[in-house]
Amino acid sequence: MAFDVRDLAAPILVAPMAGGPSTPELAAAATNAGGLGFLAAGYLTADAFRERLSAAAGLTSGPLGANLFVPHPSAATPDALDRYAAALAAEERRYGAALGQPRFSDDDWAAKLDVLLELRPALVSFTFGLPSVEERRRLSAAGIATAGTVTTLAEARLAADVGVDCVVAQGPSAGGHRGTFDPTAAPSDEPLDDLVAGVAAELDIPVVAAGGLMTGADVRRTRRAGAVAAQLGTAFLLADEAGSSAVHRAALTDPAFTETTVTKAFSGRFARGLRNRFIDEHEAEAPFGYPEVHYLTGPVRAAAVRAGDPHGTNVWAGTGFRRAEAAPAATIIAKLGAEAD
Repeated sequence: MAFDVRDLAAPILVAPMAGGPSTPELAAAATNAGGLGFLAAGYLTADAFRERLSAAAGLTSGPLGANLFVPHPSAATPDALDRYAAALAAEERRYGAALGQPRFSDDDWAAKLDVLLELRPALVSFTFGLPSVEERRRLSAAGIATAGTVTTLAEARLAADVGVDCVVAQGPSAGGHRGTFDPTAAPSDEPLDDLVAGVAAELDIPVVAAGGLMTGADVRRTRRAGAVAAQLGTAFLLADEAGSSAVHRAALTDPAFTETTVTKAFSGRFARGLRNRFIDEHEAEAPFGYPEVHYLTGPVRAAAVRAGDPHGTNVWAGTGFRRAEAAPAATIIAKLGAEAD
């Protein structure tokens, strides 16, 4: 029998957070606390993904989730990438690091699907798009439940057509990359509660609410709107088990950072993070082009982290980042559950 998010003891999913925060320890701790922990496959090789998913499985006897980025044709053009590289020359000098080589990648899609079929996590969610019907059927046949991350009712309908078991409705306050299927479309600003209510009213599949949720009251509110569970990421960035960098952790509690904003300056795709110098100086000239821009800026961002400078790298966070707490994941989940009840 396939996993069902409605059966969780604690209706909390710890969101997949690619690039470091999602660790085997965080995923297992979330599951052991009655929720569902995720391993983020984004940016990893298939072998590294296999190792992390296996490591998490060794730390819990409960269900685990995994998340894959769905590849799509890039919106990048060589001229736009060249212009952006020239504009970032000052960043190279500032951090003493050469820009990376912009390149297209499907993020090891086929190989990661093979890892899923091999290790069989309880639930697999998809971001930036959807698997094909045939790919979804292969996962279902292996006993793996599937979820599509959607930001609009139209995307939710497409997910239902593919046959996913549930949808993760991502609202505009979410930290990190927006799950929009069209990488160049302006992200929807429809409030999360309205999105959840609309999807729940039309589609006969479970809806998980995501985006800007930080407290038990937030969880309770979205469940009243029609969600069966809530997915939280930013609320766990300071968790003991999270792999957030020291720069990321410090910035989240630094009073100098007062707001988040949606930017394409770091990756060529819209994502929400703390507003910093890099965004202020480069957003207007940053082109669309994921993952090429991600690879272009990667070495400079890494150098900024090594230098301890949060103004030269992406510090992904949702709008409620001020409410993030440093504590074990189990403590955070227990508090969320108590507040939600």
